[in-house]
Amino acid sequence: MTRIEQLFDGCVPRLVMFDLDGTLMDSVPDLAAAVDSMLRQLGREPAGVERVRDWVGNGSRVLVRRALAGHYEHAGIGDAATERALALFLRAYAGSHALTTVYPGVRECLDWLAARKVGLAVITNKPSQFVAPLLEEKGLGGYFSWLVGGDTLPQQKPDPAALFWVMDKAGVKPGEALFIGDSRNDVQAANAAGVRCVGVTYGYNHGRPITEERPALVLDDLRLLVASASGLR
Repeated sequence: MTRIEQLFDGCVPRLVMFDLDGTLMDSVPDLAAAVDSMLRQLGREPAGVERVRDWVGNGSRVLVRRALAGHYEHAGIGDAATERALALFLRAYAGSHALTTVYPGVRECLDWLAARKVGLAVITNKPSQFVAPLLEEKGLGGYFSWLVGGDTLPQQKPDPAALFWVMDKAGVKPGEALFIGDSRNDVQAANAAGVRCVGVTYGYNHGRPITEERPALVLDDLRLLVASASGLR
């Protein structure tokens, strides 16, 4: 029996929802390049990949505010400065995504789920204008029936609204769905929606281990979700 079937009492869920950045793709190198371009245009020192890695996960606006603050906490950054910097960041990020890569094991997991006709969705706080093109560019576009970006609905994760929206579209109850993510926003959104959650260890959780968020299952590789529980370790 696979781990995903163990989570669902021997069955396969009807719907699996995924976070994007830090779960399906390592997008930090391109995000960091856009952040650093923005900062240079503002006459500031670049932040670099490792600092940006700890700042992502709450959408572009918050990422920009953290970059302006040079810190995870960003309450002192005003709206006018944010809007000016955000425009620069979005323009920079709209360029090449050559540094973004799909994590090992993602395609194998998606293929396994698709072969069993499981409904698949992406729920991310990334602006929606980037979601479908990025998935297409990286060869993942054909898997997903529903895409929710950070501006698709009024609410963003950790609010569960997007999960409820997708479940309604799919005609699926919370007990028949799974959410897979890399951060506390993902775990909190899943918990609030009454959905089981799998956390991946390789993503971005603001410098904290995903185990601290207590998802139902923690994995180092998404192949482990669909392999026999006695198989890959």
